[in-house]
Amino acid sequence: MARRNAVQLTQKIVQSFQYECEIKTDSEGKRIEPRCVKWDLNATGLGLRVYPSGKKVWVFAYEVEGRKRLIQFDTPYPTLTLDGARAAAKALGGKIATADALNADPVDPLADRERKKDDRNISELCEAYLERHAAQKKTGKEDKRRIKLHILPAWGTLKIKAIRRSDVASLHHKIGESGQYEANRVLALVSVLFEKAREWGFLPDAHSNPARDVQTFREVKRDRWIKPEELPKLALAINKEPNVYIRALILAYLLTGARKSELLNAKWEDLDFERNELRLPDTKAGRVHYIPLSAPAKALFDKLPREEGNPHVFPGRKEKTHLVNIGKSWRRIRQEAELEDVRLHDLRRTVGSWLATSGASLPLIGKVLGHTQPSTTAIYARLGEDPARKALEDHGERMMEAAQGLRLIK
Repeated sequence: MARRNAVQLTQKIVQSFQYECEIKTDSEGKRIEPRCVKWDLNATGLGLRVYPSGKKVWVFAYEVEGRKRLIQFDTPYPTLTLDGARAAAKALGGKIATADALNADPVDPLADRERKKDDRNISELCEAYLERHAAQKKTGKEDKRRIKLHILPAWGTLKIKAIRRSDVASLHHKIGESGQYEANRVLALVSVLFEKAREWGFLPDAHSNPARDVQTFREVKRDRWIKPEELPKLALAINKEPNVYIRALILAYLLTGARKSELLNAKWEDLDFERNELRLPDTKAGRVHYIPLSAPAKALFDKLPREEGNPHVFPGRKEKTHLVNIGKSWRRIRQEAELEDVRLHDLRRTVGSWLATSGASLPLIGKVLGHTQPSTTAIYARLGEDPARKALEDHGERMMEAAQGLRLIK
């Protein structure tokens, strides 16, 4: 029997399908989102469900022993294409029909999935998360590190359904003893893991998220930056660093105010010595960030040796790669300079602070650092390149003067 809202699905229909059902609220004010499905006439039982968010998933409707059942495919659209979903639906329908015809034990995919849910552990969920979700995130590497360092040692062998709010609160508190910022990031990651567990069928939809309502630590915004009187000691410590590329990278932080990821990914083709600027694509703001090069910054890049066959300005140990982890070197440098509370990101903050103390306006500082805020976009547009270039030129002169003998490249 044909279903309501059934059509012969095409790629165009699938792409344009939007949530059109009326969303209501119950007597307690809770949202009621009716299931919005478009059924396919070409594959019995196959439907495309769309959520109010716009997310689309494939569902399959069938009957077992007189009971109507609906199962959602693990892989959503567009990863699972229309042709792939049709093939999967026909395969499932064939198994169900064959078992029924032979009077064999009924095939019930939904019941099978529910049984498997009881056996899945945190390790399996984390593996799926890293493969299906984290790989597409900019913070994917950090997620992987936190899973390996905090989540798997604590819960790796435990069943997903066994994790309680008290377990999450306990882990959050334990991590917070050594770092409250890190504890809050892990808490957020745990929350996402359990949301994905429900979305991917690892847990029933009704299962509550144990990370919800766990109180986060209050984070105090850092305002640490290198004071002019601290720079000479830092300069001496930088000069002692044996790796020329790590030495140059730290100097580039101080002279340009660029983000760590921007500098690490910088290639020689991004440097324009004629225009005296560094072109940094794929920034946090999602656009190209042009940084004018002051005289000291230009001299730094001009003297930096190029590694043959490697396009990166700051090459790593492996062929054609860039520097990845300079944490050990930075710890050594800041200990030598007696600045053990200074993080790498504080060097970028230093540029903004020095510009501020020199009288630069907030919009100008934002332009230099590559910030984008709707309230200042119009102001940025009027600034042009000259104010930013002049600001960094002045900053470079002040930085080198305060450093008292800092050598750009040995």
